[in-house]
Amino acid sequence: EEEKLATAWHEAGHAVVQSILPNTDPVHKVTIIPRGRALGVTMQLPAEDRYSQDRERLLQTIAVLFGGRIAEEIFMKQMTTGASNDFQRATDMARRMVTQWGMSDELGPMVYGEEEGEIFLGRSVTTHKNMSESTMQRVDAEIRRILDEQYAVARNLIETHRDKVEAMTQALLEWETLDAEQLNDIMDGKPPRAPKPASPPTRRPDDNPPDAAPTAPAPAA
Repeated sequence: EEEKLATAWHEAGHAVVQSILPNTDPVHKVTIIPRGRALGVTMQLPAEDRYSQDRERLLQTIAVLFGGRIAEEIFMKQMTTGASNDFQRATDMARRMVTQWGMSDELGPMVYGEEEGEIFLGRSVTTHKNMSESTMQRVDAEIRRILDEQYAVARNLIETHRDKVEAMTQALLEWETLDAEQLNDIMDGKPPRAPKPASPPTRRPDDNPPDAAPTAPAPAA
């Protein structure tokens, strides 16, 4: 039950931050039903096909990734390992912004280092090829600045909208899955509507009608 509660706070944190920030995709569904290795999922539905990302959208995506851990910290006074993938994705996104996509005001429009799929933070600055130690330190500092700023953005939003995070968490604990309409109710400050009833399974044309007796097997020849 404690793990389920932590997952509910975590996903509510993601969903509230994503629902508020204007340059993120709309939240389509939130669930705390485990799927594979994920204890919960916040699903978004892109409003349009997109083949590139602008700087502001990337920054806001990083803030959304931090929303889960921050909700755990604020409401449960604890940290779990559930945010490890969020941190990895946020760090990788910030690193690419700085070293590949020229989105750092400090370092400018230039590609730094080789594409090796590595993250500077937490590793020796002397092992990356074709980059001086001083440059790597500047890159590392710029990645850290981006992450710290977006962490602060997410924390401020969750502190400001505590009531929505709490309402969403309680709804997730009650129903386990929330759709877009229920999420919109919560973000509008209204009680979430009850879940829609599940649709009955679709019968194939050759299936027996609901009241028909089962078809008897053909007699043996």
